[in-house]
Amino acid sequence: MTPRTGHIGLNVTDLDRSLAFYRDVLGFGVIGEGKEDDRRYAFLGDGGRPLLTLWQQAKGPYDTGSAGLHHLALEVDSLDQVRVYETALRGYGVEFAYDGVVAHGEGAPSGGIFFHDPDGVRLEIYAPTGAEEAPAPSGSAPTCGFF
Repeated sequence: MTPRTGHIGLNVTDLDRSLAFYRDVLGFGVIGEGKEDDRRYAFLGDGGRPLLTLWQQAKGPYDTGSAGLHHLALEVDSLDQVRVYETALRGYGVEFAYDGVVAHGEGAPSGGIFFHDPDGVRLEIYAPTGAEEAPAPSGSAPTCGFF
């Protein structure tokens, strides 16, 4: 028996800014919001099921040198869908770790785009198939490993 991921919780510095990103650019629905003292939070998901929670309690941006979350990978059905997100993210002004769609490894069928949210959290949107011909920029390490 292996547990499944229920939802992911992210600390953010500015809930309004993060909501705009995850809701308006990535398409997560807002299930609920709340406040405790001066701290705010929001539950995001799809069809009423929470997938992501945002907690406004971080004092600074994401730190890749600290233990904890490495990156958050979001799966879609096809590379065409990955490219739709890429276009929306570019329109939002997001900087990418690699130029365009890349494979998870040389010749790997899966691949996607790698970028950061407004607080610097590393994110990936990928499709499980169709990336065999895409470049694999990290050599022998997985593309999602050190961006």
